[in-house]
Amino acid sequence: MREPTIQREVDAERPREAASQRPHTRQQSTLWRRTTLRRALVEAVLIFAAGRLLAMVPVEVWPAAIYPLVQVARLTLLILPPVWAALRVVSTRREKMSRRFWLLGPRLAAYCALADAAIALVLGEATVWGGAAGKPDLLRFTAQGAEALSPFGFLVGQGITFLLLAIYFTIAVVCTRLANGGFLRFTMPAGDGRVTL
Repeated sequence: MREPTIQREVDAERPREAASQRPHTRQQSTLWRRTTLRRALVEAVLIFAAGRLLAMVPVEVWPAAIYPLVQVARLTLLILPPVWAALRVVSTRREKMSRRFWLLGPRLAAYCALADAAIALVLGEATVWGGAAGKPDLLRFTAQGAEALSPFGFLVGQGITFLLLAIYFTIAVVCTRLANGGFLRFTMPAGDGRVTL
């Protein structure tokens, strides 16, 4: 009569052990939930535009203790867009580096270059330390002297900006996909104890 009682106790303990060994899945917040490519591009461009607008704030506005943090935030907002977009896009486990991810960098660079051009036309260019470098480019088209800017010169400058952004954004997207398990998966060592990287 004792063996059935012991067996029932063992059977009752098994669900508890299984529940304790079950991995806990972390619930993702709405902010970090994966989304579509279009929305990821919009978010990335908004981040870039925020960094560009932050660069237009004059140095005199910031207290000396906060100014270094502002420079770090400005640099982060300009570096973050391709990484953010690559992390936010939904992809299948076997998609790896598809064509849309190879084109994500140049495509995002084109949109960010357009945002930069719009800000430059309305507010002007930013200095390295922060603040406007001069008049808005739209007013410089009709200006005379050292502040004069031709439409051709404006297009050339924006073209250079696009090329630099395209190079960096492409490298950043590829590196983000690599770090996030996008491709270059291999298994080591051979045998029962192999681990996939």
